[in-house]
Amino acid sequence: MPILHASYKSIKVIKRRTEHNLPVKSLLKTETKKFIELLASKKLDEAKKQLIKVSSELDKACSKGVIHKNTASRKKSRLAKKLNSAKINA
Repeated sequence: MPILHASYKSIKVIKRRTEHNLPVKSLLKTETKKFIELLASKKLDEAKKQLIKVSSELDKACSKGVIHKNTASRKKSRLAKKLNSAKINA
């Protein structure tokens, strides 16, 4: 248990932030998985639309402070690379 009174408050704040962040992170993972499944099944047009949706969700999570802006940028870049390499191979 915490010794300082401020530690009790920080525990409450962390709990509240975690409850707020979990659904957003879960949505990001779900949308990313959908994108990867579309790539695997060679549905490139639908994958492109899904990439736009995932990018939008990443930007929203970034603006809400759920993830860092560089993390969002890195994930968008990697997903775009996967789409482009799938287009080249197709």
